[in-house]
Amino acid sequence: MDIKYMKTFKTILETGSFQKAAERLNYAQSTVTLQIQSLEQELSVKLFDKIGRKMQLTQAGQDLVPYIDAVLDAAQELDNYGKSKDQLSGTLRVAVPETLLTYKLQPVLREFREQAPDVRLSLDIPNCYVIQEQVKNGSVDLGIHYDIGGYGAQTAVKPLAAYPLALIASPDLRKEDLDFIQQGQRKDICLLTVDKQSVYHKIFHDYLNESDIVLNGEMEIGSVEAVKRSAASNLGVTYLPRYAAEDELQQGILKELPTRLTNPTITAVCVYHKKKWVTPTMELFLQLLREYLLP
Repeated sequence: MDIKYMKTFKTILETGSFQKAAERLNYAQSTVTLQIQSLEQELSVKLFDKIGRKMQLTQAGQDLVPYIDAVLDAAQELDNYGKSKDQLSGTLRVAVPETLLTYKLQPVLREFREQAPDVRLSLDIPNCYVIQEQVKNGSVDLGIHYDIGGYGAQTAVKPLAAYPLALIASPDLRKEDLDFIQQGQRKDICLLTVDKQSVYHKIFHDYLNESDIVLNGEMEIGSVEAVKRSAASNLGVTYLPRYAAEDELQQGILKELPTRLTNPTITAVCVYHKKKWVTPTMELFLQLLREYLLP
């Protein structure tokens, strides 16, 4: 069984299509198709079904992902056996939300790059719920995100640090719109959000519902920096991990508004599949997370 075919299979999962996998691997698309057909013949299962114009992983394909991961991890382990940290090679696939990547992981990435310069670090930036699924299906090696629970017995969960959340607005916000404590309000302001599926957006959305506070619409922008600039321009209020707006709060560009939420925090965790071999590159990344993110 050619390990190259397994790498092609994993690249399809990472990129989402045969065509994109071919582009990353510098193959013709027909080569990718041929390799998957050969792998299916050797394994005696069908790995992908064609649904419309898309290729979808079969249940058998999903079941085989951890085993293929184990083979690829073992091959990488053998390749890295006896090497020092600066000689490590291969790929480490990490999924992390934008806030953590932008404001907390930069020292980790810098140190990892210095200690393992030959490792290809592949970063994906979805929300926490997508990251949870990526860890379960093996499309990433490590998931670093906010604790959302529901991981199951097959997932290793390593708590990192707890971060305060804050309701943030422009200092120019009208006086009548500053109050987010009194219940039963109707406000002619907008709720700005990076992602409606983010855990902190859901926390604040639930708070508004419970408090019977109705805002005049929501604006999903998709970028933390754009959300902060929009809040500073007085386009609305936003609810974020406080560290993401620390500089703007200190400079007076933004201000924090009080709520009735008691000590609102979210906890960052690192997760990986228990069936996945913890390679030297994974162990190095985990070590750096502990050094830089643990209190």
